[in-house]
Amino acid sequence: MDETLVRNETPRLRRRSSIARRRWRIGWLLGLGVLINYFDRVNLSVSHDALVGAFGISDITFGYLLAAYNWTYALCQLPIGVVIDKLGVRKVGRISTFVWSIASFAAAATPSVSGFFGARLLLGVGEAPTFPANAKAVGSWFPQEERSFATSLFDAAAKFAPAIGVPLIGILLLHIGWRLSFAATGLISFLYFLLFFAIYREPHEDPGLTAEELALIRAEGAATESFTSRQSSIWYLIRQRKVLGLAIGFGSYNYVFYLLLTWLPTYLSESLHIDLLHSFIDTGLPWMVATATDLFIGGLLVDALIQRGWSANRVRMTVLVGGTALGLGILGCIWSHSTAQALFWISISIGGLSAAAPVGWTVPSLIAPRGSVGSVGGILNFFNQLSGIAAPIVTGYLVYARHAFRMAFTVAGVYLVVGVCAYLFLLRTIHRIPAENSAA
Repeated sequence: MDETLVRNETPRLRRRSSIARRRWRIGWLLGLGVLINYFDRVNLSVSHDALVGAFGISDITFGYLLAAYNWTYALCQLPIGVVIDKLGVRKVGRISTFVWSIASFAAAATPSVSGFFGARLLLGVGEAPTFPANAKAVGSWFPQEERSFATSLFDAAAKFAPAIGVPLIGILLLHIGWRLSFAATGLISFLYFLLFFAIYREPHEDPGLTAEELALIRAEGAATESFTSRQSSIWYLIRQRKVLGLAIGFGSYNYVFYLLLTWLPTYLSESLHIDLLHSFIDTGLPWMVATATDLFIGGLLVDALIQRGWSANRVRMTVLVGGTALGLGILGCIWSHSTAQALFWISISIGGLSAAAPVGWTVPSLIAPRGSVGSVGGILNFFNQLSGIAAPIVTGYLVYARHAFRMAFTVAGVYLVVGVCAYLFLLRTIHRIPAENSAA
């Protein structure tokens, strides 16, 4: 890289590091929230054998049960983006964190499968605002050159949660039963509601934010205009080539993510004949790899390269496309005959996808018209959750019909190829879309 560019960048980086860093308190708060709400999600996949025994359900019914959360989650995405843009992250976040904690308690208390479906549907409503709201919060609190790492804090939490949550909840389930394990996640969720209520503010509302740090945020492109700018309509946004390309590409990532999130312990125990306890423990390895690549490649490395003068578009597109292509490692499981082989290919797959994920969640704040970051985030997560609904159900049918996971992994691989093409030919470059009134 040009030496003059490096010399020019160094003083700016030093000035940035000398400014107060209250914004990172928000980053860690968002990460903790995702960690906890993914505990709520993975506790069901861990409870496969217990629920089959308690309610006498088949793998097909369990697949529908896994997907029930995503049904309401997906239905809420388009309207919730608009609501977040109108009301702000603070108000919506307080309501959603309270609702999702109640849903976990309801799952613990339900006497029937239908009641369990109801609890999972409520959980989807409660957690629906999480990622669109987090994307908007990062856009409001962080300069563009820090957004990849800020985003990776909450996105990596989605991978760290199954890494530690599956073995911990699994051990808890084996010792105290599935009902109390759901009650435990409900209690943790309620404590987070209290923490979010006490801490989160918009930047202009936070009395602890210094004028110097607020000036840094506003000077470098944060979405501080979100409450005053005119919103573009959902119909206008969803017809934009860049939004559609991002949504299809990210949907392919989410399909593999939910396939592994919901079926990995069962795959290890049924296909590779590992006992249930060891399948819980072994599940953690790929998710630890995913956590590391999310933080250090999709987060720190991307921001570091951009801050040092590399082309922001080129860096982000390279990681987005390259990481999604590495997701094709899941096809290696088709020929895996040992736990070590399977875990290696799964780690390659989810590790690559996780490196791309924080970049993907940064893109809404970079391409959305002013005042519409939440809406673009809602569109993105709507497509994500369609994939999240399909992955466990399709996998359940294929495993039931073929008594193996080979075809399930093949379907995931085909979808990833479509996702890479969507990034290359529809998204193409990362820059802001004109507002609807400007386009007109």
